[in-house]
Amino acid sequence: MGLLSSIHFDLDNALPREFFFAVPHVNVQEWGPHLRFCAPQKAVENFYEKIKNQIAPFTLFGSGDFHHLTALWLRRIEKPLTLISFDNHPDWDVRPPFWSCGGWVNRALELPCVQKASIWGCGNFELNWPHRLFANHRALRQGKLEVHPWRERFQSFVKEKGRWMTLQNWREQFSQFTTTLKGGCVYVTVDLDCLSATEAETNWENGLFRVEDITWAIAELRRRTRIMGGDLCGAYSIPSYARWGQKLVAHFDHPNLESRNPQDSASWNRKALQTIWTALTGCNE
Repeated sequence: MGLLSSIHFDLDNALPREFFFAVPHVNVQEWGPHLRFCAPQKAVENFYEKIKNQIAPFTLFGSGDFHHLTALWLRRIEKPLTLISFDNHPDWDVRPPFWSCGGWVNRALELPCVQKASIWGCGNFELNWPHRLFANHRALRQGKLEVHPWRERFQSFVKEKGRWMTLQNWREQFSQFTTTLKGGCVYVTVDLDCLSATEAETNWENGLFRVEDITWAIAELRRRTRIMGGDLCGAYSIPSYARWGQKLVAHFDHPNLESRNPQDSASWNRKALQTIWTALTGCNE
């Protein structure tokens, strides 16, 4: 993988530089507090203007609190594609703020290149009533957005229709899904919170995937589609905010997690980060 094929935007020191020596490193930590969790559109566009010439096909960045920046990484792509996200959260919320980690999929769907978004591994409260009222129901009805949640996390929904998957059958479902892509283009984003609590420490609730599940899924995509690019985020970092309203909303939206040392968390996440990055980029970084 050439140097121009990957980039590490360091927003919050979530990913120690020594983990990824071969990936060009850009220190943008001064932007971290302004962009974390949610941000005014002007701040997002100012950040984009600063880094747009450095955006690469494959991107490493910080905590899942910055997942909305995936919609910026996608701007460089012109060919029609399917966005595939591995995430414990659907990130489909249509409520303000316009730019937030909980609603970034809607920003991606507004891009000309994104024909469809498919989210795998959701298992949090956003799929419960009444929270799911705030999903992008128009995109769901149009087939531009689909979510594949864990049945194990929603036992009370047994009689409801949906694209449910279980620990036993999800690989079969995913393999069938990849055949529908018919060799088309895809972009893959992985948030570490899709992994179980035994495999990753994040700023959010953990999902049920294992590292080997994600690498298997990426291999399936690589075998049957053309991966145009991808990104990896979700490692834990100490929250820092630029605005009091941003901090307040983020406090109420985040789960109550034990206080963690970012360096200890980074070491804990090292296997997941390096293994998934290698699978995503198709090389040994």
